[in-house]
Amino acid sequence: MAEIKYESKIGQIPANDYKVFAVLSNLENINHFRDLIPQDKIKELEISKDRIRMKVDGLGQKIAIAIVDKEEFKTIKFGAEDLPIPFNVWIQLKQVAELDTRIRITVKTDMPAMFKMMFDKKMQVGLDQAIDLLCRLPYNNM
Repeated sequence: MAEIKYESKIGQIPANDYKVFAVLSNLENINHFRDLIPQDKIKELEISKDRIRMKVDGLGQKIAIAIVDKEEFKTIKFGAEDLPIPFNVWIQLKQVAELDTRIRITVKTDMPAMFKMMFDKKMQVGLDQAIDLLCRLPYNNM
């Protein structure tokens, strides 16, 4: 097993860090944009304030992602549950000006090195798509 780290590109959100943090640190806010979730890939979605449970196409089992730590206006750390490969995800926020918050997602996992080659490109594309989605959310209207 090797510790592997992935980082998304840096995104720009036209909102203050406290607004972005308030929305992203309460997973129930996903209900506001539930229609953006691909229904063919994510099924049986259950959402609470600090945990998401879902069945992901291709995994065959329900998984959960939970908030495990927060630093106000800066970081939200998530951990995976019910997965054979453990991983953590950090959403990092940095306000650089009024209505200008930068965002990045970092994933750390332990997996066999041979799996890394299979996941590298898909993981990078997925993280960058996630940043694009997070940058489009209407933070100032939630």
